[in-house]
Amino acid sequence: MNQGQIIKEAEFSLKIKTYILLTVSFFLLITIIGIPILIIWLLGLGQYVSRRYYENLKCTLTDRHLIFSKGAFFKVEKTIPLENIQDLTFLQNPILNLLELKILKIETAGGSNPDGSDMKLIGIVGSEEFKRMVLEEREVLVRKPKTEETQDKDLETLTVLREIRDLLKDLQKSK
Repeated sequence: MNQGQIIKEAEFSLKIKTYILLTVSFFLLITIIGIPILIIWLLGLGQYVSRRYYENLKCTLTDRHLIFSKGAFFKVEKTIPLENIQDLTFLQNPILNLLELKILKIETAGGSNPDGSDMKLIGIVGSEEFKRMVLEEREVLVRKPKTEETQDKDLETLTVLREIRDLLKDLQKSK
């Protein structure tokens, strides 16, 4: 599948590794069962997992899509068409503020995800600029004039809809 022309490859802050280490440590600390695991986490497992996660982070803005991949052991790749993006929001919490990081939350049309977010990008260097570029590319795509092929499909759809309307009118008259 052609993803389009690459506009920007996002760069991620190294501080993401510290964020992952601290966040998981916090959740292990507040659970009784997690305290023994916390020791293993802090003795090396946490650094290993956060390094693998950071190495697998990729986000590419093309002229048609936003492509994001992540994962330490199980990798996930998501592709979101720009025309489906409804909202871009920055999220922050005390740990993110301490590390000078932001989460860019991307919401799309359709609400396919119950938490209302289809993608969360943590720690993009120059996140405000990246957000602006995504919105600009979305506007360019939305405002792009329709191709001849798209216009033909629209005309076909309109013709079918008119036929359906006429059939419904005929059905109504025959009652």
